[in-house]
Amino acid sequence: MIIARVFGGLGNQLFAYAAARRLAVVNNAKLVIDDSSGFRYDKQYKRHYQLDHFAIPCRKATPAERLEPFSRIRRNLMRRWNRRLPFEQRRYLVQEGIDFDPRLLDLRPTKRLYLEGYWQSEGYFKDVDTQIRQDLRIFPPTDAANLAGAATIRQHPAVAVHVRFFDEPASAESTKVNNAPGCYYQRAIQTMERQVSDAHYFLFSDRPEAARSRIPLPDDRITLIHHNQGDENAYADLWLMTQCQHFIIANSTFSWWGAWLAEHPDKIVIAPGFKKREGKMFWGFKGLLPEEWIKC
Repeated sequence: MIIARVFGGLGNQLFAYAAARRLAVVNNAKLVIDDSSGFRYDKQYKRHYQLDHFAIPCRKATPAERLEPFSRIRRNLMRRWNRRLPFEQRRYLVQEGIDFDPRLLDLRPTKRLYLEGYWQSEGYFKDVDTQIRQDLRIFPPTDAANLAGAATIRQHPAVAVHVRFFDEPASAESTKVNNAPGCYYQRAIQTMERQVSDAHYFLFSDRPEAARSRIPLPDDRITLIHHNQGDENAYADLWLMTQCQHFIIANSTFSWWGAWLAEHPDKIVIAPGFKKREGKMFWGFKGLLPEEWIKC
Protein backbone atom coordinates (compact mmCIF):
# COMPACT_ATOMS: atom_id res chain seq x y z
CA MET A 1 0.00 0.00 0.00
CA ILE A 2 1.11 3.55 -0.83
CA ILE A 3 -0.38 6.37 1.21
CA ALA A 4 0.01 9.74 -0.54
CA ARG A 5 -0.14 12.85 1.62
CA VAL A 6 -1.77 15.54 -0.53
CA PHE A 7 -1.34 19.22 0.30
CA GLY A 8 -0.89 22.68 -1.24
CA GLY A 9 -2.91 24.32 -3.99
CA LEU A 10 -4.72 22.44 -6.74
CA GLY A 11 -1.71 22.23 -9.08
CA ASN A 12 0.49 20.76 -6.37
CA GLN A 13 -2.23 18.34 -5.29
CA LEU A 14 -2.33 17.03 -8.86
CA PHE A 15 1.43 16.55 -8.95
CA ALA A 16 1.40 14.71 -5.62
CA TYR A 17 -1.34 12.41 -6.85
CA ALA A 18 0.23 11.71 -10.25
CA ALA A 19 3.61 10.68 -8.83
CA ALA A 20 2.00 8.44 -6.21
CA ARG A 21 -0.39 6.90 -8.74
CA ARG A 22 2.46 5.98 -11.08
CA LEU A 23 4.42 4.41 -8.23
CA ALA A 24 1.38 2.34 -7.30
CA VAL A 25 0.66 1.27 -10.89
CA VAL A 26 4.17 0.03 -11.69
CA ASN A 27 4.40 -1.81 -8.38
CA ASN A 28 0.90 -3.31 -8.49
CA ALA A 29 0.20 -1.59 -5.17
CA LYS A 30 -2.94 -0.06 -3.68
CA LEU A 31 -2.95 3.73 -3.50
CA VAL A 32 -4.91 5.57 -0.83
CA ILE A 33 -5.10 9.34 -0.40
CA ASP A 34 -4.52 11.24 2.82
CA ASP A 35 -6.89 14.12 2.09
CA SER A 36 -6.84 15.54 5.60
CA SER A 37 -3.52 15.96 7.40
CA GLY A 38 -2.00 18.26 4.77
CA PHE A 39 -4.77 20.84 5.23
CA ARG A 40 -5.72 20.66 8.89
CA TYR A 41 -3.05 23.11 10.04
CA ASP A 42 -2.88 25.33 6.95
CA LYS A 43 -3.69 28.59 8.73
CA GLN A 44 -1.87 30.83 6.23
CA TYR A 45 -3.36 29.83 2.88
CA LYS A 46 -6.41 27.88 4.10
CA ARG A 47 -6.19 25.41 1.25
CA HIS A 48 -8.47 22.42 1.12
CA TYR A 49 -8.56 19.11 -0.69
CA GLN A 50 -9.86 19.54 -4.26
CA LEU A 51 -9.29 16.23 -6.02
CA ASP A 52 -12.90 15.10 -5.55
CA HIS A 53 -13.58 17.07 -8.74
CA PHE A 54 -11.57 14.48 -10.73
CA ALA A 55 -12.27 10.89 -11.75
CA ILE A 56 -9.70 9.48 -9.33
CA PRO A 57 -10.40 5.81 -8.56
CA CYS A 58 -8.52 5.62 -5.23
CA ARG A 59 -10.13 5.65 -1.82
CA LYS A 60 -9.38 8.01 1.08
CA ALA A 61 -7.09 6.97 3.92
CA THR A 62 -8.64 5.86 7.19
CA PRO A 63 -7.75 7.67 10.44
CA ALA A 64 -5.31 4.87 11.30
CA GLU A 65 -3.67 5.17 7.87
CA ARG A 66 -3.30 8.91 8.51
CA LEU A 67 -1.36 7.97 11.69
CA GLU A 68 -4.08 9.21 14.01
CA PRO A 69 -4.23 9.88 16.89
CA PHE A 70 -1.27 12.21 17.56
CA SER A 71 -0.52 12.27 13.82
CA ARG A 72 1.79 15.32 13.89
CA ILE A 73 4.05 13.74 16.49
CA ARG A 74 4.06 10.32 14.86
CA ARG A 75 4.64 11.79 11.42
CA ASN A 76 7.60 13.86 12.60
CA LEU A 77 9.17 10.86 14.30
CA MET A 78 8.80 8.78 11.13
CA ARG A 79 10.33 11.53 9.00
CA ARG A 80 13.37 11.81 11.26
CA TRP A 81 13.95 8.08 11.48
CA ASN A 82 13.55 7.44 7.76
CA ARG A 83 15.98 10.18 6.79
CA ARG A 84 18.69 7.99 8.29
CA LEU A 85 17.85 5.04 6.05
CA PRO A 86 18.90 4.43 2.45
CA PHE A 87 16.39 5.84 -0.02
CA GLU A 88 15.13 2.44 -1.15
CA GLN A 89 14.50 1.28 2.43
CA ARG A 90 12.44 4.22 3.62
CA ARG A 91 8.83 3.65 4.60
CA TYR A 92 8.11 7.36 5.04
CA LEU A 93 9.54 9.06 1.95
CA VAL A 94 9.80 12.85 1.85
CA GLN A 95 10.91 14.64 -1.31
CA GLU A 96 14.46 16.00 -1.10
CA GLY A 97 14.95 19.29 -2.92
CA ILE A 98 12.90 20.45 -5.89
CA ASP A 99 14.73 18.99 -8.90
CA PHE A 100 13.49 15.83 -10.61
CA ASP A 101 14.71 12.81 -8.62
CA PRO A 102 14.90 9.67 -10.81
CA ARG A 103 15.31 7.47 -7.75
CA LEU A 104 11.54 7.51 -7.28
CA LEU A 105 11.07 5.75 -10.63
CA ASP A 106 13.14 2.77 -9.52
CA LEU A 107 11.61 2.44 -6.06
CA ARG A 108 10.10 -0.97 -5.33
CA PRO A 109 8.26 -0.77 -2.01
CA THR A 110 7.40 -4.10 -0.39
CA LYS A 111 5.51 -2.77 2.64
CA ARG A 112 3.33 0.21 3.47
CA LEU A 113 4.94 3.39 2.12
CA TYR A 114 4.05 6.98 3.03
CA LEU A 115 4.82 9.44 0.24
CA GLU A 116 5.12 13.17 0.90
CA GLY A 117 6.16 15.82 -1.61
CA TYR A 118 5.07 17.91 -4.57
CA TRP A 119 7.07 15.90 -7.18
CA GLN A 120 6.67 18.68 -9.77
CA SER A 121 7.75 16.98 -12.96
CA GLU A 122 6.11 15.05 -15.77
CA GLY A 123 9.07 12.70 -15.43
CA TYR A 124 7.50 11.11 -12.36
CA PHE A 125 4.53 9.80 -14.37
CA LYS A 126 5.24 10.22 -18.10
CA ASP A 127 5.46 6.46 -18.68
CA VAL A 128 1.85 6.05 -17.47
CA ASP A 129 0.48 9.34 -18.81
CA THR A 130 -2.55 7.65 -20.39
CA GLN A 131 -3.61 6.37 -16.97
CA ILE A 132 -2.97 9.74 -15.34
CA ARG A 133 -5.03 11.58 -17.95
CA GLN A 134 -7.88 9.13 -17.42
CA ASP A 135 -7.75 9.58 -13.64
CA LEU A 136 -7.60 13.36 -13.90
CA ARG A 137 -10.65 13.87 -16.06
CA ILE A 138 -12.41 16.85 -14.51
CA PHE A 139 -16.08 16.59 -13.64
CA PRO A 140 -17.34 19.68 -15.52
CA PRO A 141 -19.11 22.44 -13.61
CA THR A 142 -22.81 22.64 -14.39
CA ASP A 143 -23.58 26.32 -13.76
CA ALA A 144 -24.64 28.62 -16.58
CA ALA A 145 -21.60 30.94 -16.42
CA ASN A 146 -19.05 28.17 -16.93
CA LEU A 147 -21.07 26.37 -19.60
CA ALA A 148 -21.45 29.66 -21.50
CA GLY A 149 -17.73 30.35 -21.08
CA ALA A 150 -16.84 26.95 -22.50
CA ALA A 151 -19.18 27.48 -25.47
CA THR A 152 -17.49 30.82 -26.21
CA ILE A 153 -14.03 29.26 -25.99
CA ARG A 154 -14.99 26.57 -28.50
CA GLN A 155 -16.04 29.21 -31.04
CA HIS A 156 -12.48 30.56 -31.37
CA PRO A 157 -8.89 29.52 -31.93
CA ALA A 158 -8.56 29.96 -28.17
CA VAL A 159 -5.44 30.73 -26.14
CA ALA A 160 -5.56 30.44 -22.35
CA VAL A 161 -3.35 33.05 -20.67
CA HIS A 162 -2.66 32.73 -16.96
CA VAL A 163 -1.23 35.54 -14.81
CA ARG A 164 -0.49 34.63 -11.21
CA PHE A 165 0.35 37.30 -8.63
CA PHE A 166 2.50 36.12 -5.74
CA ASP A 167 3.30 39.76 -4.85
CA GLU A 168 1.74 43.14 -5.56
CA PRO A 169 1.29 43.82 -9.31
CA ALA A 170 3.16 47.13 -9.15
CA SER A 171 6.39 45.32 -8.28
CA ALA A 172 6.19 42.90 -11.19
CA GLU A 173 9.39 44.00 -12.91
CA SER A 174 11.60 43.64 -9.84
CA THR A 175 13.86 40.60 -9.76
CA LYS A 176 13.25 40.33 -6.02
CA VAL A 177 9.59 39.40 -6.32
CA ASN A 178 7.90 36.22 -7.45
CA ASN A 179 5.60 37.43 -10.24
CA ALA A 180 6.49 36.64 -13.83
CA PRO A 181 7.61 39.96 -15.35
CA GLY A 182 5.44 41.81 -17.80
CA CYS A 183 8.07 41.43 -20.51
CA TYR A 184 7.50 37.67 -20.41
CA TYR A 185 3.89 38.13 -21.48
CA GLN A 186 4.92 40.55 -24.21
CA ARG A 187 7.36 38.00 -25.64
CA ALA A 188 4.86 35.17 -25.23
CA ILE A 189 2.10 37.07 -27.06
CA GLN A 190 4.48 37.93 -29.91
CA THR A 191 5.51 34.28 -30.18
CA MET A 192 1.90 33.05 -30.17
CA GLU A 193 0.81 35.69 -32.70
CA ARG A 194 3.39 34.42 -35.19
CA GLN A 195 1.82 30.97 -35.04
CA VAL A 196 -1.88 31.66 -34.36
CA SER A 197 -2.54 35.12 -35.76
CA ASP A 198 -6.34 34.93 -35.46
CA ALA A 199 -6.41 33.71 -31.86
CA HIS A 200 -8.70 34.98 -29.15
CA TYR A 201 -7.15 35.15 -25.68
CA PHE A 202 -8.94 34.04 -22.52
CA LEU A 203 -7.29 35.58 -19.48
CA PHE A 204 -7.26 33.73 -16.16
CA SER A 205 -5.87 35.37 -13.02
CA ASP A 206 -6.31 35.78 -9.28
CA ARG A 207 -6.34 39.54 -10.04
CA PRO A 208 -7.96 39.89 -13.50
CA GLU A 209 -7.89 43.68 -13.84
CA ALA A 210 -4.19 43.92 -12.97
CA ALA A 211 -3.49 41.01 -15.29
CA ARG A 212 -5.23 42.74 -18.20
CA SER A 213 -2.58 45.49 -18.27
CA ARG A 214 0.10 42.86 -18.95
CA ILE A 215 -1.42 41.70 -22.22
CA PRO A 216 -0.54 43.95 -25.20
CA LEU A 217 -3.68 43.29 -27.23
CA PRO A 218 -6.90 45.25 -27.93
CA ASP A 219 -9.95 44.54 -25.79
CA ASP A 220 -11.85 42.82 -28.58
CA ARG A 221 -9.27 40.03 -28.62
CA ILE A 222 -9.36 39.30 -24.88
CA THR A 223 -11.99 37.82 -22.60
CA LEU A 224 -11.44 38.02 -18.84
CA ILE A 225 -12.48 34.92 -16.91
CA HIS A 226 -13.26 36.14 -13.41
CA HIS A 227 -16.48 34.48 -12.24
CA ASN A 228 -14.88 31.48 -10.50
CA GLN A 229 -13.82 33.12 -7.25
CA GLY A 230 -12.35 31.27 -4.29
CA ASP A 231 -10.20 28.19 -3.84
CA GLU A 232 -13.23 25.91 -3.98
CA ASN A 233 -13.92 26.96 -7.59
CA ALA A 234 -10.36 26.58 -8.89
CA TYR A 235 -11.28 23.32 -10.60
CA ALA A 236 -13.82 25.19 -12.75
CA ASP A 237 -11.17 27.60 -14.04
CA LEU A 238 -8.88 24.64 -14.70
CA TRP A 239 -11.64 22.94 -16.68
CA LEU A 240 -12.20 26.08 -18.75
CA MET A 241 -8.47 26.27 -19.44
CA THR A 242 -8.48 22.73 -20.81
CA GLN A 243 -11.13 23.74 -23.35
CA CYS A 244 -8.63 26.10 -24.98
CA GLN A 245 -6.38 25.01 -27.85
CA HIS A 246 -3.17 26.82 -26.90
CA PHE A 247 -1.57 28.15 -23.71
CA ILE A 248 0.57 30.91 -22.27
CA ILE A 249 1.08 29.69 -18.73
CA ALA A 250 2.26 31.55 -15.65
CA ASN A 251 5.03 30.49 -13.30
CA SER A 252 2.37 28.38 -11.64
CA THR A 253 1.59 24.68 -11.38
CA PHE A 254 -2.08 25.55 -11.83
CA SER A 255 -1.74 26.58 -15.47
CA TRP A 256 0.96 23.92 -15.95
CA TRP A 257 -1.82 21.39 -15.42
CA GLY A 258 -4.30 23.34 -17.53
CA ALA A 259 -1.91 23.03 -20.46
CA TRP A 260 -0.90 19.43 -19.75
CA LEU A 261 -4.46 18.12 -19.37
CA ALA A 262 -5.73 19.77 -22.56
CA GLU A 263 -6.26 17.11 -25.21
CA HIS A 264 -5.75 19.18 -28.36
CA PRO A 265 -3.09 17.31 -30.35
CA ASP A 266 -1.54 20.43 -31.96
CA LYS A 267 -1.51 22.61 -28.86
CA ILE A 268 1.20 25.22 -28.41
CA VAL A 269 2.36 25.80 -24.85
CA ILE A 270 4.52 28.79 -23.93
CA ALA A 271 6.04 28.87 -20.45
CA PRO A 272 8.30 31.25 -18.49
CA GLY A 273 11.91 30.41 -19.24
CA PHE A 274 13.49 31.95 -16.14
CA LYS A 275 14.81 30.11 -13.09
CA LYS A 276 14.02 30.91 -9.47
CA ARG A 277 14.94 28.77 -6.49
CA GLU A 278 13.88 30.91 -3.54
CA GLY A 279 11.06 33.13 -2.30
CA LYS A 280 7.37 32.29 -2.37
CA MET A 281 7.66 30.19 -5.50
CA PHE A 282 10.21 28.04 -7.31
CA TRP A 283 10.47 27.82 -11.09
CA GLY A 284 12.64 26.54 -13.90
CA PHE A 285 14.21 23.71 -11.93
CA LYS A 286 15.23 20.38 -13.45
CA GLY A 287 12.29 18.45 -14.86
CA LEU A 288 9.59 21.09 -14.39
CA LEU A 289 8.79 21.90 -18.02
CA PRO A 290 8.18 19.28 -20.73
CA GLU A 291 10.76 19.45 -23.51
CA GLU A 292 8.23 20.25 -26.24
CA TRP A 293 6.96 23.39 -24.49
CA ILE A 294 8.33 26.73 -25.68
CA LYS A 295 10.41 28.54 -23.04
CA CYS A 296 10.05 32.27 -23.45
